[in-house]
Amino acid sequence: MEFTIFKKDGLESSETMVIKNPSFDIEPHDHAIYLAVKTEMTNARQGTSSTKTRAEARGGGRKPFKQKGRGAARAGSRRSPIWVGGGRAFGPKPKIYNMKINKKVKLLARKSALSYRYREGAIKVIEELKLDDAKSRNIRNLLKGFGLENKRVTILASKVNRNLYLSCRNFYNVFVVEAEKASTYDLLDCEILLIEKAGLEKLNNRLLLNS
Repeated sequence: MEFTIFKKDGLESSETMVIKNPSFDIEPHDHAIYLAVKTEMTNARQGTSSTKTRAEARGGGRKPFKQKGRGAARAGSRRSPIWVGGGRAFGPKPKIYNMKINKKVKLLARKSALSYRYREGAIKVIEELKLDDAKSRNIRNLLKGFGLENKRVTILASKVNRNLYLSCRNFYNVFVVEAEKASTYDLLDCEILLIEKAGLEKLNNRLLLNS
């Protein structure tokens, strides 16, 4: 599997990268991708939504009005769910959202996501992502060189240092993550993958190591 190496200005270099044993040269497994993304999104939920039941709502210590004579429905408490300011019937309560999948399924999903990206031609390999300072213009020039100003981009770096993180922070369409730690969702939630050469080597070795 051969990749063209690009410079930071978006121009092709004379160098190419050959991966002799690519971990993602497989037929993509859609269901594994579905399970991996579903698990990640579920585990990311905070589960902090909460409402008060009629037992927790304030007030209601006495009967609001007499039982008979008003021509209105009888009521025993202001905390009733049908009253304004009352408790909530069957409302949400804090809970822990937790899903698990097998390691082999999770691994297959990452390989399948990379396989899809490779087949779509959505992988661009950069020779190096070393930034001298933490300036947004570094990433702006990078996107402009590749013609990706209006594209959703995920940058996979061999190591995310402070300068790279701060340079990407102001861009709504750019997400940066360490290549070895990229999840299935990270690989799919973009239009283009910009991968540092060393990062692609590390990611491929990690996927082969866990196979």
